[in-house]
Amino acid sequence: MNPWKTTRLTRRALGAAAVAGTFAAGLPAAAEAAGRPWSDRADGFASLPGLGRGPTTGGAGGAVVTVTTQEDLNAYATAADPYVIRVAAAIDIAPRGTEIRVASNKTIVGVGTSGEIVGGGFFLAAGVHNVIIRNLTIRDTLMPEDDPDDKQFDFDAIQMDTADHVWIDHNTLTRMNDGLIDSRKDTTFLTVSWNRLWENNKTFGIGWTPNVTSQMTIHHNWFKDTVQRNPSADNIANLHMYNNLLQDVSAYGNYVRGFSNGVIENSFYERVHNPYYTIDGELVQRGNVTVDCTWDDGLVTSQGEGFDPRDFYDYRLDPARAVPALLSRFSGPQPGIGT
Repeated sequence: MNPWKTTRLTRRALGAAAVAGTFAAGLPAAAEAAGRPWSDRADGFASLPGLGRGPTTGGAGGAVVTVTTQEDLNAYATAADPYVIRVAAAIDIAPRGTEIRVASNKTIVGVGTSGEIVGGGFFLAAGVHNVIIRNLTIRDTLMPEDDPDDKQFDFDAIQMDTADHVWIDHNTLTRMNDGLIDSRKDTTFLTVSWNRLWENNKTFGIGWTPNVTSQMTIHHNWFKDTVQRNPSADNIANLHMYNNLLQDVSAYGNYVRGFSNGVIENSFYERVHNPYYTIDGELVQRGNVTVDCTWDDGLVTSQGEGFDPRDFYDYRLDPARAVPALLSRFSGPQPGIGT
């Protein structure tokens, strides 16, 4: 039997359920971004109901608090009640590599460009849901003694283990000793948008599960000066990547692994080795631009039927050649968010 077909009925069922509750978020397209405030509502798969909950609203409806210390950040992030947690300073995390455990129904947002998590990150355990991590700089847990493989110290910026309904938006994630984002096990209803993922070895890993149930949207992210996992996406039922920018990537770019079903649209790749490919999965790619890229012989860059993301949600594509200028201006923390 064709291995792609083993999960197609599951994908169709997921699609039918999603269409019944589609939630239009409406992030700005290139022509509108400068003159329109950023939406505070998630788009993509994070905007959809599923698993008896959703869409992703974070701590909306809960108290709004402002934090400048690790103690206060930890207290509100781990609380049972919903909170909108405004990070208004650079917070040094101790001990180094600590990942603050985030409970359900939380928004953690930087105030303008002032919110930073330095020397630590966030962890979402199994069952955690409805979380927004937005407009932050999360940086600097590198351990020089762990070079070159980053295997001894598992210090991630954001790690999720079977979480759901998560929106990671407008952050700068850089120089972490393991992953910038690790979406592990069966994490689903995830949207990762408008982030800068820079200067890292293991950038964005997805998988660590035999199940093919997860649904993810990855759009308008800037991967720069990275090595591997940009992302490496294993066993994703529906993976939609569009309008991403990859520059100076040395090992590989978008790797659609296992039985993943991937669609890549209107992305821009510059000086990337193996910009996009699959082995066993389905991959439909269209509208992408590659500049000064290199490819290994025999890579499969298109295979299978894919899926139509518009069966799940509405979205607007920017032209691939507009992506570098667009992300140079509008990715990462923005002055108007969280204020």
